[in-house]
Order: sequence, then structure tokens, then C-alpha cells
Amino acid sequence: MKYSVLFLLIFFNMLYGCAMHDDIVALENRMSFIEQRDTKSKEYNKELKSGLEEKGQALRNQSAEMHAMYDQLKAEMQLISGKIDETDYLLKQKLSDSDKITENRLERIEKAAGLNKKRLTRLEQYLNFESDKNDLKIKSKPQSRQKLSENELYTVSKQAFDAGDFETARKGFKNLINKFPKSAHADNAQFWIGEIYYNEKWYEKAILEYQKVIEKYPKGNKVPASLLKQGFAFLNLGDKANARLILKKLVKKYSRSTEAKIATKKLKKL
Repeated sequence: MKYSVLFLLIFFNMLYGCAMHDDIVALENRMSFIEQRDTKSKEYNKELKSGLEEKGQALRNQSAEMHAMYDQLKAEMQLISGKIDETDYLLKQKLSDSDKITENRLERIEKAAGLNKKRLTRLEQYLNFESDKNDLKIKSKPQSRQKLSENELYTVSKQAFDAGDFETARKGFKNLINKFPKSAHADNAQFWIGEIYYNEKWYEKAILEYQKVIEKYPKGNKVPASLLKQGFAFLNLGDKANARLILKKLVKKYSRSTEAKIATKKLKKL
């Protein structure tokens, strides 16, 4: 009986020893597997981290390049903008100078007509303003306006205007319009009355006199010039709104006229 018990104890001890050994081996294998897995995980993490760093560096490089391109484009745009502003300034300056020259020429054109009597007489003969072949001479003592024909009265008044004798010219032109309301010179005479007031800087009165040309002689050749000078008169009075309206009307209605070209340039400055 004792031997049986002893035998059983030895058997169980051996059995337990084998089980313990197997457990230890299994545990060691498992720990080895875990260590290998940890090693692979570390290597993967290392590779992943390295890859992310490379991509991050590439993105930073691209971002730096984009910023450099942006700065370059911005600098080029500023340079182009500066050149455009400079060109615009020079263009406006040239237009301004051109407008001044044109305005001065327009004011001198009428005055220059009386400087040469032969040229004036030939022009009047060509336009049938003077039927007599001999030049009309102004006597030192003025002739009685009651005895002058409409052509003579117009010529005398125009020569007085060219000489700067505005009072004599004004009376002569008004007398012509009153005595010969249907004269071919009536619209021109009315225009020169407006010019007299304009030269005297009485711009309000000049505007009214120019308006008479526009309303009474709509088919006359002085309508574009009257509109232009009305616009200038309003500008001299500081009324840019009405000046724009008048000049735009001129450009629209008489687009091919010299006055319309002058008005177009003037409108660009307003």
C-alpha cells in the first residue's frame, strides 16, 4: 500500500514536472513571438516616421517654392502697376497739354482772320459775303449804319470784333439782326455776340446768346461751336454738371465735327 501511494506521488510529480516544462516552453515561445512582433512594430513605426518626415519636408519645400513664386509674382504685378500708372499719368498730361493748345487755337482762329485783309476779302468773296470786286475799306470816320448793306454791316462789325472793339462790334451785329433778320449772316452775327460776352468773361450772358444761335438757327453752321462754347462757359462758372450735359450733347449730335473732337477730349478730364 505504501509503495502504491509512493508510486502515485512519483507519477503525479513527473506529470506535473512535464506540464510545467511545457508551460515554460510555451511561455518562452510566446514571449519570443511578442519580442519579434515588437521589433517589427518598431521597425514599421520607424519606417513610417521616416516616410512622414520625408513627405513633410517635401511639403515644406513645395510651400517655400510657392511662397517664393507668390512673392515674385507680387513684385512683378507691382512693377506692372507702377508702369501702368506712369503711362496713364503721361497720357493724361499729353491730353491736357493738347486740350490747352486746341482751346488756345480755337480762340485765336477768329482773331487771326482779320489780320490779313486780302485773305479776309477773298474768303468773303468766295462765300458770297461781298459782291464788289474791290476791297471794303473802313473809313477813319464810321459810316452811318443806316446806309450800310447787310454784307457791309457784317464785315464792318466783324472787323471791329477782330480789332478788339467789342462795343462797336456788338452794336453792329445787333443792328444787322434787327434790320436783316433773315440774312445769311444772322446766325454768325448772333454767335459773335456770344463770343463778345465770353471774351468779357460775362459767361452767364454768353450762354444765353449762344442759346439763341441754337434755337433760332438750328441748321446754321455755328450750332456746334455754340454748344462747345456753352460747355466752356459753364466750366468757367464752375458748373461741371451742365458742362458735361452740353458737351455730351455736342458729341452725340455732331460727332464728326471738329468741335465734337475737342469736346470728347475735354470730357475725359471731367
